[in-house]
Amino acid sequence: MNKENAEKLWKIIQETGDYLQGRLPNHPNHPNGRNPYAHVAICIKNKFDSSYKDIPDDKYEEILKYIEFLKKNPS
Repeated sequence: MNKENAEKLWKIIQETGDYLQGRLPNHPNHPNGRNPYAHVAICIKNKFDSSYKDIPDDKYEEILKYIEFLKKNPS
């Protein structure tokens, strides 16, 4: 991904993490609460088999749609 898109995406990941703060369900592996920023980044990495920075630019819109899905379906 080019630098400009990676920076935009990171900002969106941070905003989504802000939004998900306190909205993720409890999990036994995280007794002190879950990190919503890490959650979004890990979900992207799991879905696209790559860090958000390493995903091709042509997947940018697909990543945005997936982030919207994560916001609407916190898990």
